[in-house]
Order: sequence, then C-alpha cells, then structure tokens
Amino acid sequence: GKNLTGNIFRLRVHLIKIRTNPLISISTLLFKFCDKRITVHDCTFTSLQAAVNICRVHCSPQYEYFNAVLINEVDEQGNNVELGGEFLLEPNDHFNNLSVNLSLSVVQVPTNMYNKDPDIVNGVYWSEALNKVFVDNFERDPTLIWQYFGSAKGFFRQYPGVKWHPDEHGVIGFDCRNRKWYIQAATSPKDVVILVDVSGSMKGLRLTIARQTVSSILDTLGDDDFFNIIAYNQEIHYVEPCLNGTLVRADRTNKDHFREHLDKLFAKGIGLLGEALAEAFTILSDFNQTGRGSVCSQAIMLVTDGATAMYDDVFERYNWPERKVRIFPYLIGRESAFADNLKWMACANKGYFSQISTLADVQENVMRYLHVMSRPKVIDHEHDTVWTEAYVDSAVTGPALMTTVAMPVFSTKNETKNQGILLGVVGTDIPLQELMKLIPKHMLGIHGYAFAITNNGYILTHPELRPLYQDGQKRRKPNYSSVDLSEVEWEDKDDALRNAMVNRRTGTFSMEVKKTVDRGRRVLKMHNDYYYTDIKGTPFSVGVALSRGHGKYFFRGNVSVEAGLRDLEQPDVALADEWTYCNTEEQHEHRHLTQIQAIKLFMTGRRPHLKCDRELIQEVLFDAVVTAPLEAYWTGLALNKSENSDKGVEIAFLGTRTGLSRTNLFVPLHCVCVLRDFLTAEDKEGVFNADHFPLWYKRAAEQVPGTFVYSIPFSTGMQNKKTHTRHGSKCAPLVFCAQCTALDGKCSISCDNEDINCYLIDNNGFILVTEEQSQVLCTSLFVFTSQRSRGKHMMVPCDTEYPAFVSERTIKETTGNIDCEGCFRSFVIQQIPSSNLFMVVVDKKCDCSSCIFILDAFEHNESLKCDRLKFQKDRKKPESCHPFHPEENAMECGSATRLSSALTAALLPLIAATISR
Repeated sequence: GKNLTGNIFRLRVHLIKIRTNPLISISTLLFKFCDKRITVHDCTFTSLQAAVNICRVHCSPQYEYFNAVLINEVDEQGNNVELGGEFLLEPNDHFNNLSVNLSLSVVQVPTNMYNKDPDIVNGVYWSEALNKVFVDNFERDPTLIWQYFGSAKGFFRQYPGVKWHPDEHGVIGFDCRNRKWYIQAATSPKDVVILVDVSGSMKGLRLTIARQTVSSILDTLGDDDFFNIIAYNQEIHYVEPCLNGTLVRADRTNKDHFREHLDKLFAKGIGLLGEALAEAFTILSDFNQTGRGSVCSQAIMLVTDGATAMYDDVFERYNWPERKVRIFPYLIGRESAFADNLKWMACANKGYFSQISTLADVQENVMRYLHVMSRPKVIDHEHDTVWTEAYVDSAVTGPALMTTVAMPVFSTKNETKNQGILLGVVGTDIPLQELMKLIPKHMLGIHGYAFAITNNGYILTHPELRPLYQDGQKRRKPNYSSVDLSEVEWEDKDDALRNAMVNRRTGTFSMEVKKTVDRGRRVLKMHNDYYYTDIKGTPFSVGVALSRGHGKYFFRGNVSVEAGLRDLEQPDVALADEWTYCNTEEQHEHRHLTQIQAIKLFMTGRRPHLKCDRELIQEVLFDAVVTAPLEAYWTGLALNKSENSDKGVEIAFLGTRTGLSRTNLFVPLHCVCVLRDFLTAEDKEGVFNADHFPLWYKRAAEQVPGTFVYSIPFSTGMQNKKTHTRHGSKCAPLVFCAQCTALDGKCSISCDNEDINCYLIDNNGFILVTEEQSQVLCTSLFVFTSQRSRGKHMMVPCDTEYPAFVSERTIKETTGNIDCEGCFRSFVIQQIPSSNLFMVVVDKKCDCSSCIFILDAFEHNESLKCDRLKFQKDRKKPESCHPFHPEENAMECGSATRLSSALTAALLPLIAATISR
C-alpha cells in the first residue's frame, strides 16, 4: 500500500510541476512588459497606468484584434465585421473536436463593456505577445488544454483561439473577474458582512438594484470565504434568521440559500445605519476570535441609497486606528446628496466607494472592490499559486470535471508600488480525468480507487461523487463542487479519515463499508484500507482505498512478445479506453496512436522514447495469450447455435484485471437488443473506466466462486426479454427449470397452480421473471445514508433515504407470512444453487393490494436545516494571507464623486496618524 501510494503521489507532483511551468512563463513575460518602456500608437509610457490615462485623452486606438465573438463574421455586404476578420479554425481531437486555432489566441470582452474602450485596446495590445508563450507551452507539454489571461480591465485572452457563441438573447455572461480562479488568485480569504438598506426610500427599482448588487457580491466569494447578510431599517433583520450573529462558508449551497431569501426583502420604515454597522463589526470580531473563519481579510459591504452622517463614532469604537475591517459602500440610485458621507467612510476605512444607478452598472461596480482587496498581495509581490475546487466545463470533453491552477500578475514598478496595480490572473485548466489516468488502476484491484479532497474537505475527485441520473444519463448534482468527503465515505462516523486528510497528514485508516453500484441500486459489503497524504504545492490531499480480499496477488507468466502482440491485435480484443498503458499525450507525433498501436511500437523497439508501463504491458500480453483459446471455443458455439436465431446467447464477454476484454457476438450487431449499450462507453458502469472496473466484473467477483450472476439491465426491465450471466471464468446461457425439488423427488405443487404466484428474484430483491404482467422490474434508487450525532441533533448528509436489500448467502431456504389487514399470506423463498437467484412462491388467498409499501422521501424539519447551515466541519486555512499593507495608498478609494473640502479636512488627520504609526 505504501509503495503504491508513493508512486501515485510522485506522479501527481510531477504533473503539477509540468502544469505550473506555463504560468511562470506567462507571468514572467507580463512582468517584462510592465517593467520596461513600451510604445503604443506613437505614445511612449513608463507604466501601464500612465498609458491608460494618456491614451484615454490623446490616442484614438486603431489597433485591431481577434474578438472571440466576431471572428469569421461578415456584414450584409459579405465583408468581415470590425474586430472580426478571417480566423482559421480546424477541428482538433485534443479539444473534443472543437474547431480551434493552435497559432493564435482570441479575446473575449464582457457584453456590458465596449469592445474598443481604450483600457481594453491597450491591454489587448501589450498582452498580444502571449501568443508565442501559449504556443511554446503547448509544444513543450501537449497535454495542456486551455491557457488564458484574465485582465483586471475585464478582457479575457484564451488559447487556443476558438469562436464564442452568445446565448439565445445575444448575450455572453462570462466575466473572467468573477470566476473563482481569478478571485482566489487576486485576493486573500475574507470574512464579509453585507448590510442591505431596506428603509422606505429603497422601494421599487432601488431595492431591485440592491438585490442584484448583493447577488453579484456573492458571486465574488469562494469556498475559503465566510459571509452573512443583514437587512436593516429601524431594526436589524438577518436574511437567514437562524444564522444570527455568525458567518457561514461561501460555498455554492449556502450562497444559493441566501439568494432565495433576498426575494423576501421589502422596504419600509427608516434606516438606522449606526446600529447595523455596530452589529456587523461585532459579528466580524467575535467570529474572528473563534478561529473558524478565514482569519485573514475582513470587510463590510454597505448597500444603501444614502447616509445622513459619517458615523465616525462607530468607526472610532470598532475599527480605528488599525482599520482591519474595510468598508465598501455602494450608493444605489442617481442622487448624490449623501455620496460624500459614503465616500468618506470608504476612504477612512481602506475601502472603495461606488455608485450604482442602473442594473447595467452593477457588475462592473461590484468588481472594483477586488482591486482594493488585492493591493496587499500585489505590494508584497506574492505570486501565490492557487488551485480551484472541481467545476464542470462542457467545452472540451463534454460535461467533465476540471480544476484550474492560477497565479496573479501585477506591476512591479517602484513608482506605482503603493497603488498595488493588479494586471490580471493567468491560469490553465486541468481535467480531473487526466489526473485519474495517472493512477495505476490495475494495481488497486477490483474495488480499489483513488480520490482527492480540498482543504475544506470537499471532494475534488471521487468515484462516488453523488451523481444524479435523468433519462438514463448521469448528471452532476448542482452543487457538485461542495460535496463533503463525509457524504460519500459516510461510514467514517467520527470523520477520522476526513479530518486527517484535511489537516494534510500522512497515514492509514480502515473500516467496513457499503458501496453502491449499478447507479445506486445495489450494495456491496467490503472492508477498505485507506492510505492518504497531502499533495505538495496544492491545497489538496489524495487518498487510495484498497478493498481487502482483492488485488493482493497478480497472475504473471512468461510469454513471448510476438505471441502476446499477435493475440492482442485480434478483433475481439480491446483495452480499457481510459487506462494509460503508454503515454501518447506528451508528444504530438504519438497522439494519433491507439494504446495497442503504442504498445506494439514500444515492445518492438520502434519507438523507444514512448513512456510506457512495461510491467502492465507484460501482464496484458500474458492475459491475451491465456484467453486466446476462448475465441475458438466461442466460434464453435456459434457454429452449433440453434436454428431459432431469436433465442439463446447473443453475446459473450470476458475481462481481466489488466483492463483487457474479449467479446463475441452470436448474432448480428443490429440484432443485439438488451446488450446493445452494455459493453460500450455509453454506459460507463459497463466498461473499464479510469476509476472503476465494469459493474459485471465487480458483481461476479463478489459471487461465490463457481457460481453465476444473472441480471437484467434496468433499461430493459419493462421488456423483460433477455438475461445475461457472468461467471468467474466462463459464461453460460440462462437455463431456467420450472420444476421444484422435494425430499421425495416430486413436486407437490407447480407454478401453473392458480392459487400461487411465482417470482424469480436476484440477490438484491429485483424481479427477473414473473408470470404477472403487472409486475415490472423495480427501478427505485437505493442509497444508504448516514445519521450522525453532533450534540443534540442528528446530521443527515442527504435529503432522501431508501432501504437497500442484500441476501444472506448462508440462508438457503426460508418461509414466512405477510399480514394483510388480518389476512395472513404465506410465502416460501428458496436459493437456486450455483447462482445469485431465489425462487419466491406466494399464495393468493389474501388481497394485499392495499398494503403496498411506498418509499417516501424523508424531509428535514426547519431546525435540522438550520443546524446544517450552522455546523462547520474541520478545514485547513490557506497558508497565504495578505489582509493589509502599511504602504497602501488608502486615498484611492473611489472616483465617482469628489470629496468636499470639509470632509477632506476631516479625513487627512486620520490618514496622517495612521501613516505615522
């Protein structure tokens, strides 16, 4: 176990090193652009800020760039539109056959911004040299997918170039600055209290704008942040009453919960801001002392249509002179009567003032606070590399889980150091499936798997990432990025495994587990041993689960390379599609190779530089030779097949631990009804996958040796026509005998008797055969849930609980009665030898139609919901924290209006006193 996990960890760290090098190249290039004198349209500047200011006044930028939305677009006359132009796009299999340009990047500008704004044009111009860096990175590491630079000005440069398409409303809502990878790289973790004015003057459009402003602020918070929302008028109202006086983690579930409550806000009365500010300061102070929050930056977001006073007495009591809590006022509406007071609050508390007049102004004005929060990190010149939690990207590999690694890019010029100019964030995406391919699945055994979690205990990748199923297809749950490890490894009652991994320890752990298979319908009991450690340079920890009784021994034998390759190339042989026998992704010239082709080139010495797992390949060749005789056996069966071609065996299949599989069709492919998708990638549970063995392989392995597993695919349960069997070493057609066995060798009763019903069920209670047409295959979703005690309440990780059934192998036969409202109905259950099947015989003398058991959903009461919101599991705080810096220019605190001379006079002594300290 230790040797195995050590190899996995080294592989992962190696990949991480490869992945982060491109970011260093990109950020280094951008430093050079900002540290030297650059010329744009005959204007020479010594800093980016100067360039922006002078160009805004003197330059009329004529620079053209490839806009991601406009490329290859033409007007009514057939001419290329402005910022479009002819842009060569070719399908590329590495990018899921998307049409891309591997030589150039494209630039996306948010819909609410002007494409030719001087800030945008100049930023696009000086970042154009990234094209060469992107190309060089991709040539050096062909496994890379998207590389990009998100500018603080709002534009997004993406490589390779690809065309973007607006939605049905003609809008692209993407703004790189509110993506988690950008926010995490640009700012430090933070505790935030949002104050929303709901006094009578906020009625109508103002309250609508206020709601949208709060929602946009929530978009900028990540899993390392904590928050609460307080509405105030003459009283203080917590938007979520049960979270009075505390903060909650800003994960997706919690943010969506608060968004639902925003619609319940209504305006009335007068606004007493002083009491609301005092409450917000108290919450931040108390929560910080508990050590449960970010223990880093703190901020109060004030959303209001005005303030009649400066409330300096409140700030003097709670925040001065340290000014550890930043104030960010958002003035709602066009009136500026109280703008001076609000801007003074921002400037006196190291914040930023913004005025929001319309809904269209919301997003851009909310984003301004990020620049202020990033100033300490920029001034410290800290290039913290951040990794995001899992998220879904549908562009490259369909709905695949990704993580992003990113780092900030900033100006290093001494004359602008105290301004903390953040240029943007560079990043690259890493498909989690690519990480999983590095895991030697054949070494983990049938039920073994690898998984990884974040510093917050959320799953980065895990085979049981609680998928949902709709229309027979797997769907990710909406809050897939905030699924805690305890929700899938729920047998860990005390969170021993979870907390050890969150705290980045190295160790082992073991426990009895129940694992669901077949889309959650069936349960397997096993004993798992866990090995875990942290991944250096990331906030992640990785674990490996090995099931006892499987994977301890290997079959190894000496076969010649020639014989092995010959049998491996037979048409009935396939290798696990997502397993890595040879790494064909690192070099462009190898990317077109299949795994079998790569194995052949490597083993014959024609491509010695291919990186292959020689030990795994030798085992595959051995399996190919050993299983080769089955082809002749199956061919003989096909030749002797009954003339009645619509009955009997349709397909036979075999799998080995090395991911090798053999299949043989006994009928034409178009005639295969039940198993049409069973052994294809359409049903991921039926094939060798990156994180699991096929379902039929798992079930056969758990069956008593020498016996068969019979089942019916759930998708064909209504038809109830075909049955397939599995065996540890061979497969056989279903043979069902309608006669029973008694001690005297004769049956006293037959299933033809009208007084009884006969059923053939499997070891999980599902009906395979029945005479009653009304009886169909049960397709209810069976999942196990765990109730765990925390103090006085029971914490339940999911909202619905159903029973699951597993047969006891030692019981060969049993009888019983069912009480149907006073009438007792007898039944007999008998195990069918050498199978996973049971014969169930039930008499008909009672009408039990009113006694049907319905699986109802288990609903939480309100107190449990509140407890779940409040309860916080252990987490590991990010090591990097930059809450403030003594060299910050606190006077850069908003430009919507100019401070009056009186307010400036009141502010300057405070600034001077702080600087002198």
